[in-house]
Amino acid sequence: MDQGLLEEYLPSSLPSRWASVVGPEGIAALSAIGRKLDSSPARKALMTPSADKILRAFDTPPEAVACAIFGQDPYPGQSHANGLAFSVERNITPLPPSLRNIRQELRDDLGLDLPPHGDVSPWASQGVLLLNRHLTTLVGSPGAHRTLGWTAFTDAVVKGLVTAGHFFIAVLWGREAGELKPLLGDTLVIESAHPSPLSARQGFFGSRPFSRVNRLREDAGYTPVDWSLGET
Repeated sequence: MDQGLLEEYLPSSLPSRWASVVGPEGIAALSAIGRKLDSSPARKALMTPSADKILRAFDTPPEAVACAIFGQDPYPGQSHANGLAFSVERNITPLPPSLRNIRQELRDDLGLDLPPHGDVSPWASQGVLLLNRHLTTLVGSPGAHRTLGWTAFTDAVVKGLVTAGHFFIAVLWGREAGELKPLLGDTLVIESAHPSPLSARQGFFGSRPFSRVNRLREDAGYTPVDWSLGET
């Protein structure tokens, strides 16, 4: 699908309620990112996820966010990234290593029987915002867009959510996600190492983020998140 100029497409494709949350700062950041991608056709052609999926996480309305899980950048594998941090489409095999580790922790934490696919979009329907610090990369090149300006946009997302005053739990996985902590104010935070094989045994395994989110929500008088992923 050809979206034309990303400088125009990215800001216009952000849902209006989120545009109000991120404000002029966030919209300007999206425009600047799109302009940089437009100026490099080769980089734009190899970008992942596809343009129509970059802002997919924002299909979850801001007022519905119960929990926000922040990661680093999209999966670089061909067709792996789909706009939801840590998720892949149901036909993707084998699963990315970080996702396999997340599934292991989910089983260990909650004892859930999980389907074989790696689609965690049911979490989004439960109000889980699945957002990376950087929303694009190049196929085959992890972290290739870390200097593109995405942090200015995701900073604006966090600041806007905090200012809006809706209760949510922030889950920060990895160093780059941890950089958001100073922006979170009084928001309840669960922080650990990234689920990548390089760091999962340095504090991700055993961190029990899923049950901890639910305990914090219940303690505050809110309903827990249903972390199940459908039929096995």
